[in-house]
Amino acid sequence: MFWITFTAIFGSAITVGLIGSTFAMNFDPPYTAAKFIPTMGMLFGNTMVGVSLGMDSVLTAVDTRRESVEAMLHYGASRWEAVWPIAVDAARTGMVPSITSMSIMGLISIPGMMSGQILGGANVMNAARYQQVFVFMIAASVALGVVFSVVAVLFIVVDGQPQLHSERIINKAMRSTGGKGGGQRLPATARSCSSIVHLKEWKGTCISR
Repeated sequence: MFWITFTAIFGSAITVGLIGSTFAMNFDPPYTAAKFIPTMGMLFGNTMVGVSLGMDSVLTAVDTRRESVEAMLHYGASRWEAVWPIAVDAARTGMVPSITSMSIMGLISIPGMMSGQILGGANVMNAARYQQVFVFMIAASVALGVVFSVVAVLFIVVDGQPQLHSERIINKAMRSTGGKGGGQRLPATARSCSSIVHLKEWKGTCISR
């Protein structure tokens, strides 16, 4: 999961930062340190929050909705059809902070960057313009990072056969007998079952709850 998280945060922030700096804010060159570093700092920070919320939501949902996902797969649904509701909920959860911030900005709260520019003597219209650009860049970076991370995690958990592999996200301690973290590790055959279930006794068969 580390590389998914790193790629989602770094890739989306760099992509949106370069495009926004070049075409929206007309930085020449776009990677001017005095302007590009603060821009990337804001993008990295907000994207990290969104990706973290989205991945936490999708991993929790895969565990709690395991039976329904497996039922859909067994009845012939594709892996995208089976995980679509989870992906939508996770993406919505990851975007909540950015959407909430956008909905109140300028009406209830005045952004810090805009306030700093105005107090520093900058033109109010220019300060408002830059703040709008930053808000849309942050929203785009968060959306791109959340969608990438959620889809990547779901496509790892549900393979192309399609088959659910929830053991890929369950804590290793839960793979031991009885799920208490002590005792013997399950055989590889048990750990590769499509459903990680409570195992009272290993006799070569996964016992459903």
